Amino acid sequence: MKALMLDGIKHFSYVDVPVPVISAPDQVLIQLKAAAICGSDVHGMDGSTGRRIPPIIMGHEAAGVIAAVGSAVKDCVTGDRVTFDSTISCGRCFYCQRGEVNLCDNRRVVGVSCQEYKQDGAFAEYIVVPERVLYKLPEQVDFIHGALAEPVAVAAHALSLAQLSPGDSVLIVGTGLIGLILLQLLRLHTSGTIIAVDIDEKRLELAKGLGADRVLLSSGNIGEQIRGFTRGRGADKAFEVVGTEKTVGTAIEGLRKGGRLTLVGNVSPFINLPLQAVVTRQLDLQGSCAIAGEYPFALQLMADKKIDLSPIISAVAPLKEGAAWFERLYNREPGLLKVVLEI
Repeated sequence: MKALMLDGIKHFSYVDVPVPVISAPDQVLIQLKAAAICGSDVHGMDGSTGRRIPPIIMGHEAAGVIAAVGSAVKDCVTGDRVTFDSTISCGRCFYCQRGEVNLCDNRRVVGVSCQEYKQDGAFAEYIVVPERVLYKLPEQVDFIHGALAEPVAVAAHALSLAQLSPGDSVLIVGTGLIGLILLQLLRLHTSGTIIAVDIDEKRLELAKGLGADRVLLSSGNIGEQIRGFTRGRGADKAFEVVGTEKTVGTAIEGLRKGGRLTLVGNVSPFINLPLQAVVTRQLDLQGSCAIAGEYPFALQLMADKKIDLSPIISAVAPLKEGAAWFERLYNREPGLLKVVLEI
């Protein structure tokens, strides 16, 4: 089969590799139709994260058709249109038994190669995954949009942790893919003011079109501006979807006393935290990791057209052109947001 292989730091090859084989009775072979490039893949291709050690077939946002099934597969058949959770959980550990599959002690993330394991991903014609991480695509969702079920579910998981009330004002710091999806989910769940902050004016324009009440460039006294929209208090809830010291600081600055910050971004492994502000203003910090059962909810929203992914998809291109699109994304080409590779 053909695959886009990261075979060196910032270097890809479009190569022939063996088709993966079903090695356990609960596994399925998927013929992939579309796979989206995630920001974590772009960040990882230069070796800086330690999560994409070459050689590795990256890619964990994908959709396709079941080509073969193992002997113990019960609910899926050849020909089913499916997507899958990016986290392969064991189903047996303490966390899996609690339904917290995203925290699985033995988790393996599709398309990741690190010191602990290597799990080839979806920038290829075929992939093998266990049935327990599969989700059938609704008829109304095509493969291109189906490949984005994973980031929609990531946003939905963050929303589930935020303890949002119907009238809450909400601050979103970062209007990349997850931020723009989260914005649309929030608009369905609160009548309060939604404020989006970013350094990119065009992304802020898109955020405005997708439901943000206020958009702010990340400059000047952000906290003072946000308080001006929130009765002098600050936002009730905030989501940080970048993961740098500056953006986390902006989110904390924009919260009211007693507010709740859900942390989704994790570009920086360590940051300095304004501890006194967190303690004296009694802020609640909540981490959000991956997905824990939100796929059905995400897929139903997509099927019902409750969220609009079309403005977020910047380009659809064939897999063989993937290396060029990775370079363009890595170089932060203006206007590029989400690229989906057809297979």
